Amino acid sequence: MNLNERKLQILQAIISEFINTAEPVGSRYLSKSYNMGISPATIRNEMADLEDMGYLTHPHTSAGRVPSDKGYRLYVDELMDAGELPEEKKQAIQSRLDQARRELDNTIEHAADLLSEITQLTSFAVAPGNLKSRLKYVQFLPVDSNTVVLMIVAEDGQVVNKAIRLSVPYKEKDLELMSKMMTRNYMGKKVTALMAMNIVEDFTKDMHSLSALARDVAPSFMKTLEKMLDAELYMYGYTNLFKLPEFSADMERAVSFLRVLEDRDYLTDVLVNRDSGVIITIGDENAEAMKDCSLITADYCVNGRYVGKLGVIGPTRMRYGQVTSVIKYICDHLSDTFQIEEEDYGKD
Repeated sequence: MNLNERKLQILQAIISEFINTAEPVGSRYLSKSYNMGISPATIRNEMADLEDMGYLTHPHTSAGRVPSDKGYRLYVDELMDAGELPEEKKQAIQSRLDQARRELDNTIEHAADLLSEITQLTSFAVAPGNLKSRLKYVQFLPVDSNTVVLMIVAEDGQVVNKAIRLSVPYKEKDLELMSKMMTRNYMGKKVTALMAMNIVEDFTKDMHSLSALARDVAPSFMKTLEKMLDAELYMYGYTNLFKLPEFSADMERAVSFLRVLEDRDYLTDVLVNRDSGVIITIGDENAEAMKDCSLITADYCVNGRYVGKLGVIGPTRMRYGQVTSVIKYICDHLSDTFQIEEEDYGKD
């Protein structure tokens, strides 16, 4: 059975009404409120078809229908209009974030707080743990004829390492030379500044004779730097969920949701491992612990390189278009902010 234009129109109307009211939507209400040019009986038949197809469901105590996860997915993929934020809202967001720019370590935290305030949902941001961490020295430890361990030490004592399989044999004097060159070039620089640099180009300019070795080392060097920026999770708007009918009328569901939010290690792992871009997962598309929720995330970057994620978690009944627009705008503004700040980092 195909979803013709009439079925799509009815489904979109039901989802819009349910998002606004949290009440099941009946055929009589649709007939009175929407000029569809069809009778309530025809609407009822179409709603029954949509339920048979899995796009709608209905509570046992009501004749009205509510969207299913499948219905929300179709809405997000094909019917939702994210649209542009009004200019006055853009200016308000920009002003709030610009105020936090002087306190770079808190910029992401401010963004999460602002997102919760605007959406009235529980918001989060995954950010590097120490944006001011500076490199102290680099060392290579031989393992076998084609394997070395890259060790990076920060001024604050943090140590990270990574085993590298080389495509060419090495000499220990070459590794020592590369260690000294990298330490000389990068000592005292912030890790975030190094991540924005073209490391391969730097290597090959300084060490033509070691260019093959440099091509193997440079990507691993960047990945190892990223490990120094252990993810931190900021969350705001815990109490917003108690304002939502889904949770205020079902305390057991609210408590289950709070347990998910309290397990910060689990939630951080879920967020860090989500795909890049603007990602919306609905209900059963999430892990078992979050099957009653929807999760929207987007990336923010430094000079095109991924740094962290910003997003919201809430009931499947959320204003997907509006929320997505806000998240995208804040992430874009954060990326611009960090790009400006990176120029300052390079001067240190």
